[in-house]
Amino acid sequence: MAKRTIIGTVVSDKADKTIVLSVTERKTHPLYKKQYSRTTKYIAHDEKNEAKVGDLVEAKEVRPISARKRLKLERIVSKAAISKEDTVEAITATKTEEGEE
Repeated sequence: MAKRTIIGTVVSDKADKTIVLSVTERKTHPLYKKQYSRTTKYIAHDEKNEAKVGDLVEAKEVRPISARKRLKLERIVSKAAISKEDTVEAITATKTEEGEE
């Protein structure tokens, strides 16, 4: 049985030990020859909760872990350029809290 490997971007890490991957592939229409994008979401198991939103990760197919989880996090290919804590809203919220004290 061939285990497939999926490379995608983490779009959610809110659930415990679970991440949601978004994989975008470009296809060409057979008749009209126009290219279009197709996005698919996969649920993967992240044992150590190490992947964060925006990370590019590699997941490998394993036996079913739950009803929708069939993938397991293999490795983090690259970290996100900006983390959730570094967004404009998060930074301005912390500065206003510091100003009130």
